[in-house]
Amino acid sequence: MIDLDSNATTGLLPEVLDAMMPWLRDQHANPSGSYGAAKRARKAIDEARTQVAGLIDAQPEEIIFTSGGTESINTALHSLHALTDTALPAVTSAIEHSAVLRCLEALPREVRQLPVNGAGYLELDALRQTAPQAAFISLMAANNETGVIQPLSEAIEVARQAGIPIHSDGVQAIGKIPFSIRDHPLDLLSLSAHKFHGPKGAGALYLRSTLSFEPLLRGGGQEAGRRSGTENIAAIVGMGAAAQAARRELSGNLSARLAAMRDHFEEQVMNALEGVHRNGDMHHRLPNTTHLSFDGCEAAGLLILLDEAGLQCSAGSACMTGKQKPSHVQIAMGISETRARSSLRFGFSKLNCMEQVTPAAQAVIKAVNKLRAIQGSSTGPVSVYGG
Repeated sequence: MIDLDSNATTGLLPEVLDAMMPWLRDQHANPSGSYGAAKRARKAIDEARTQVAGLIDAQPEEIIFTSGGTESINTALHSLHALTDTALPAVTSAIEHSAVLRCLEALPREVRQLPVNGAGYLELDALRQTAPQAAFISLMAANNETGVIQPLSEAIEVARQAGIPIHSDGVQAIGKIPFSIRDHPLDLLSLSAHKFHGPKGAGALYLRSTLSFEPLLRGGGQEAGRRSGTENIAAIVGMGAAAQAARRELSGNLSARLAAMRDHFEEQVMNALEGVHRNGDMHHRLPNTTHLSFDGCEAAGLLILLDEAGLQCSAGSACMTGKQKPSHVQIAMGISETRARSSLRFGFSKLNCMEQVTPAAQAVIKAVNKLRAIQGSSTGPVSVYGG
């Protein structure tokens, strides 16, 4: 099996599992206790907090541990909503993750979704025009489908000029590219451990130390009163170990190695097949991500064939309640519904190697040719669903 679905999740590193095991097996003390075992648990959490902070050049006290990216995003947005004028709109982009869009839609305030261009890049002029009359901004660091890196530095400058706070969903970017809060002085930043080889069920929220904050979860006052609930020590320790590993790899050649595999994969597929479209800005994208559309093919059919061939990837459109629906990201980019339904996302990780690239590309080429042969001379994608 070749796993090219790292934007969905990544495999746990052996060193991460090793760090977690004592807290899954032997160490079960509640870190809020006053006895020795509890103090050791508290120390382990503190060490993990320092490790996560180090990944983004933050201070340890600016890190709040959560259950994952979704909670980190919801916590940030609910706090911003609670502390800003509800008569003013929240501003975001049309290509945000559903954790952002659905959370904002549920808030009792206006939400303005700003457009992106055909390359999936935020229209900055729209942000500059909207921000002076807004309450806050939420803009992802990199898109989860196309991998397009958004103009975060420019957005932060717009927010500062408007005097409003800014949050970023950093879930897809952190751990894949170097990222420093010193270079991107955000107010809030959401992270998820399983996107950079940590455990699922662990996340973090960066909170600028001078920013007012309203907690989402209330109770026992854990996380300095900012996120109540007994800490998942094993997951937190695992996130810390994964952050430390990511920081080490990013200081080396990880980004270049990922980009080399991605580019070689794209070259083989696009040289062998006609009617293949690369979606998203080629120059402002994550080094591990490629998003391709295949004329005359239904993504769902390709996924079946690729799974049988031992290749894991994701469709460029979400399957909801049994009906294939075009991705809101691609529609916002001006991509047709037909092309959106023929899109696949491939994501490389540090666990992949160059030797896997050619067999992965060959599997894609074979699957596309097979579906196109089945389709024959008819137009439109091959449907794999009845009715």
